[in-house]
Amino acid sequence: MGKRKAKLHSSKSGYNLVAKEYDKKESYLNSFEQGNFSSLLTTVRGQKILDVGAGTGRLSLLLARAGASVTALDVSEEMLKVLNRKNKNIASVIGDAENLPFPDMVFDMVMATFVIVHLKDPGRFFDEARRILKEGGKLIVTNINQKDPPIIETKEGNIVIDSYYHRPEKIRQMLEDRALAIEDETFIKEKGLWINQIIIVKK
Repeated sequence: MGKRKAKLHSSKSGYNLVAKEYDKKESYLNSFEQGNFSSLLTTVRGQKILDVGAGTGRLSLLLARAGASVTALDVSEEMLKVLNRKNKNIASVIGDAENLPFPDMVFDMVMATFVIVHLKDPGRFFDEARRILKEGGKLIVTNINQKDPPIIETKEGNIVIDSYYHRPEKIRQMLEDRALAIEDETFIKEKGLWINQIIIVKK
């Protein structure tokens, strides 16, 4: 079935539809990172971390087990319901990455994996992340190489979720333009082609 027969959904409505089946994709999602966050888990104890686009808790649960105080934010209420059933101690907030519902300078770290692919202008999120980070705080963001959103099967038929392609140099420049210092940049590759850009920046 072609994409023209798959209904286009916003992130909110699309992820609400796939929430109950989403955990089946965990190993696929992990493959885009190839263990690059494992060393991070040894340094987060006691830190206040916001997981933006937390979904059903793939990273939030790991961060909480490592001793961080985690707030999970997602635009999809149904995704967060799944997370809440797994760990009721993780604070969950329904919210928009481009308008984060938090005061200035409250988090030690902001994580955003598989998020900016759904944002037409990631700069709005970067501004918000910078605002809520403490001085010296870090933003970790991933940028997947997805020019065509995948077709997802749901009980209500095939859907695609609104997505955008961002060139790596564009994302790097947007972060630097906001006085966010790049500490590390890693490219995950598959068959010689990059599939994910992982950037760690410091405020």
